[in-house]
Amino acid sequence: MTGPVHTFRWRTVDIVVAAVLAAAFGAIFQLWNIIWSGGGGPFAFYKPAEALIYGVWLVPAVLAGYIIRKPGAALFTETVAAAISLLLGSPWGGIVILQGAIEGAGAELAFAATRYRWYQRPTAALSGALGGFAATVFDAFVYYADTSWLTFRLPYIAFGTVSSLLIAGLGSVALSRGLARTGVLDRFPVGQERTAI
Repeated sequence: MTGPVHTFRWRTVDIVVAAVLAAAFGAIFQLWNIIWSGGGGPFAFYKPAEALIYGVWLVPAVLAGYIIRKPGAALFTETVAAAISLLLGSPWGGIVILQGAIEGAGAELAFAATRYRWYQRPTAALSGALGGFAATVFDAFVYYADTSWLTFRLPYIAFGTVSSLLIAGLGSVALSRGLARTGVLDRFPVGQERTAI
């Protein structure tokens, strides 16, 4: 929802929440690395369909952007989460930080397009979709460069974009609203809007 006019300057609480989300999702990414690596089994029939579970990678970007509502929140949180996952032993190596930045930048675009003033489901959904699109295009060139565009890369990008729209975009709205009901987000607009939820 549209909140009151506010400054775009980050408060200490914004930095703390972004850091906590990044740390939590950095650890979750390590679990997701195991699930993703084992995902070949369920998706053996059609490997690009593995991207149907892609959206989890984008949750910290959309969630932080939706909660903090300041420029750079999605980019910062996703990049730091990726860096933490690297410190925890990510199998993807140092390139994961670049990928996190690309994912965060993609997600950030939706919030920037509204000038950080319109926070409803469509904005979060677009944030997830743009982040997922950016991430899967990156994958297409970095990890799947030897595959066919028609039979692998384009379907992979489409599945990943839709997954990110649903899981990261709409899932982050549901998650933030659930957290708001507990009162832990009372210092943020999403917490102050909970009576309207």
